[in-house]
Amino acid sequence: MSKSTFYQQNDGCLATTPPAYLGNQAKVCWRKIVPFLESTKRVKRIDTYLVEQYCTQYELYRSAYADVAENGIQSKIFRSLQDSSGAIIGKDFVGYRKNPAVGTMNDANKQLNSIGIQLGLTPKGRQELMEIASHEKKDDTISAMKKFFG
Repeated sequence: MSKSTFYQQNDGCLATTPPAYLGNQAKVCWRKIVPFLESTKRVKRIDTYLVEQYCTQYELYRSAYADVAENGIQSKIFRSLQDSSGAIIGKDFVGYRKNPAVGTMNDANKQLNSIGIQLGLTPKGRQELMEIASHEKKDDTISAMKKFFG
């Protein structure tokens, strides 16, 4: 196999420099999480797409949050009142409309949690990775004992 195979590039490690096509917030996120992910020795270069997804979801979350901070969670809805000639003579309050950015924030947050667990970026995710690692060690020990006594 040639060394140019994607998963073998950079010795199988994630690139420390974020991809150029990521947005600014996604790049900031990349620079924050990649050193941690590399330190765990559980995430490999082949998992780059998960890291990209996590970082882009973070950027979506931040953009949606900025919109909510600027425009609020909801806005008032008014219906115009017109006279017989069609001229607007007033407005009636008819309710509230949810800011669509709230839904975007919610969706991005769900994706961040889901991907974060897979990458070990949450307490639950780290615990699951530790459990997997302990099972792998047990399997390796059992296999070694079978070879020795077999």
